[in-house]
Amino acid sequence: MGHKFSLVLSREITEEESVTLKELGFGNATFGTDSLPTNADIQVTKVDFDENVSPTLAEAIEAALAAVKKVPDLTVPGLSVPAVPRQASEGDVIEGETVEAAAGADKA
Repeated sequence: MGHKFSLVLSREITEEESVTLKELGFGNATFGTDSLPTNADIQVTKVDFDENVSPTLAEAIEAALAAVKKVPDLTVPGLSVPAVPRQASEGDVIEGETVEAAAGADKA
């Protein structure tokens, strides 16, 4: 499973800037048009990632942000990451106790 996240850029990018970003690691990203999070009247570029190269989500995001910095007058006012449930390891208790054990304790 890849690292999924989206960047909302500060403006619409040109075709040349799109090519530059693809060369800097956005090759598998999907480019689209969206509105600025703080002003729906301003059209900007949104980039969706499903990245499999970086070992962690944090490294994938850092690499994407570093690439954006190389394009003049371009920033990232928005970042979104979908929630991913934590996978429990065998024998791990994420929080609390097992429901069956708690119910059995009440009857004793």
